[in-house]
Amino acid sequence: MNKIFKRALIPNLMAASLMGVSLFPAQPASADEYILQDTVIGAGAGILSGAIRGRGNVVRNAAKGATAGAAVNTVHGTRRQPQNRRNRNLVQDLAAGAATGAATSAILNGGKDVVGGAIDGAVAGAAINILTNGKRQ
Repeated sequence: MNKIFKRALIPNLMAASLMGVSLFPAQPASADEYILQDTVIGAGAGILSGAIRGRGNVVRNAAKGATAGAAVNTVHGTRRQPQNRRNRNLVQDLAAGAATGAATSAILNGGKDVVGGAIDGAVAGAAINILTNGKRQ
């Protein structure tokens, strides 16, 4: 190889490999085997919430609810104790759903109706909490 090419490429590859090793998360993804169920519950809750509020279309509301459901499942999967994994935390589910719903709404709607997206996400988190609390191993 050309010396100039080596001098430019090798340090960049080494820096990229060191950053890749240190900046990636230390623990694996924490979604559990109920991710699909929570996503479907979240999508249904998002559709219902959007219909009650009279805002957005069905596909966008389902997308906001589904992403909120997946986020609620992922956040719940970080709980390590068996008792904590069986019994959900309502505040945690509401917060995870609202934050994800707001972020998804900002992406889908170009920054408009972020509060409505947070409401849809919180409804999805509450629906997951109500329907699945204490019923999982």
